[in-house]
Amino acid sequence: MAASCSKAQSDGVDRSGLSEKEIRIGKGGLRKQILRKGTSWRTPCPGDQVHVCYSGRIEGGARLDSSNERSAALEFKLGQCEVIKGWDEGVATMKRGERAIFMIPSDLAYGEAGSPPLVPPNATLIFDIEMVSWTSVRDLTGDGGVLKKIITEGEGWATPRDADEVLVKYEAMLEDGTVISKSNGDVEFQIGHDSSSEKVHLCPAMSIAAKTMRKGERAELAVKFSYGFRWSRSVPESMELDASADSNLVIQLKLIAWKSVVDVTGDTQVLKKIVRAGEGFDHPDEGSVVKVAYTGKFEDGSIFEKKGSTEEPFEYVALEEQVNEGLDRAILSMRKGEQALVTVRTNSVIGLDDSVVSANSVLSYEVELIDFTKDKPFWKMNTCEKLEACESTKNDGNCLFKKGKFCRALKKYEKAEKYIQFDHCFTDEEKRSANALRLSCYLNNAACKLRLGDYSGATKFCTKALDLDPCNIKALYRRSQAYLKSSDFDEAEGDINKALILQPDNRDVKLVFKELKDKQKEYRVYQAEISRTMLSRMA
Repeated sequence: MAASCSKAQSDGVDRSGLSEKEIRIGKGGLRKQILRKGTSWRTPCPGDQVHVCYSGRIEGGARLDSSNERSAALEFKLGQCEVIKGWDEGVATMKRGERAIFMIPSDLAYGEAGSPPLVPPNATLIFDIEMVSWTSVRDLTGDGGVLKKIITEGEGWATPRDADEVLVKYEAMLEDGTVISKSNGDVEFQIGHDSSSEKVHLCPAMSIAAKTMRKGERAELAVKFSYGFRWSRSVPESMELDASADSNLVIQLKLIAWKSVVDVTGDTQVLKKIVRAGEGFDHPDEGSVVKVAYTGKFEDGSIFEKKGSTEEPFEYVALEEQVNEGLDRAILSMRKGEQALVTVRTNSVIGLDDSVVSANSVLSYEVELIDFTKDKPFWKMNTCEKLEACESTKNDGNCLFKKGKFCRALKKYEKAEKYIQFDHCFTDEEKRSANALRLSCYLNNAACKLRLGDYSGATKFCTKALDLDPCNIKALYRRSQAYLKSSDFDEAEGDINKALILQPDNRDVKLVFKELKDKQKEYRVYQAEISRTMLSRMA
């Protein structure tokens, strides 16, 4: 350490006049001139334990302290007011191996009072500082509850996230060195998981710290009592009883690896743990032809379903209710070649016998996505292909509508309409075909919305249809139904009267007209009753 420091002093600090290459730091007048560039892009953060060599002097005056005189680098915590403010601000800009001269104004040093007998009042100080290294220290909780110091840097840039399953080695001890818990080999736990789990985090501090670590990283945690001592069942209770409420912990922690866990539905009902990462970045979407191999198991490990293999995969169309919905949605988040373990709570499962599956059970699936083929995107289609895709998708929606699957039918109609959304390249004949298809999709969407009780949505689609065909009987009929269900009798009457003028013998329109008249009569009786009640109270 001393050898590395000697060079920082050998050049001296008599270069008090900084060149035109100086850098101004902050707004307090601090200036910096780099004599040697650093060897990395990183700089220390507040709280880091930094190691520097330095020498200093008063501008135009006496020589100050030097680390060379102690044959050791100076250590201090950055940003914790352990040194003058100019040092805290200046050293925070340095990279490992960097050497620089800092001109520190008195306001960032000892100010008007100075530091007798060496530093007079209002003195500007000049320091030659070499950044030797630093040890990262992080306050992970913001209240000093868990402080992390990196002992060995990890690989890459990725870190685990909530619900991921991490593999660690650890040793936990009291501040006096008494070991209270130690892993025997590698230990697996789930970050932030509920304490009822078999793989609960061993104590809160370890779960908090693991989310900030990279693969292979070793760290030392300084842990306050409130963030420790919540150990899993594997730790003997006697170890906890020996610790008083004033006890703090020191935990040596190494992150070996982790498995990513994805909350597929956002409500923890369907979780996917990646066992083997897939290729590329693309994944299936609704309507993709998917090739998979999977095995479904109950909680006791017994198999209830097995489909496909690597050699002969099971092929199906995504989100067409060919597999249970929870598994289907998990597969949509997978990439080609990915292997995963999917857990599905039974209230998300469709198509399983309730007498076999209890309400609180969890099903697990071992899944491999072998391959998939996505629909050709509409922007890559020619006009003929767009019209064909729209017609085919609309027909799929019609089949679903007949089966009473109105939500899924609605999605099909909306998808169908998107194929012909941009028709500026269509010929006149193709535009007429596209408008006919678009009109049909609007009408069918309105029918779905009526069945689902979304009357404002039904009104919207009927209005779109009438913009294309102002005399369309179906659009007037369905919009009048929506208005009637919403008790908007005046608007309903306008649509019904127009429909009767166009087709006076239309039986369905006549039935709605009769229903409207009955509703209006009921409403008039209701209004009369309200008026009588108000008058009687006034009397």
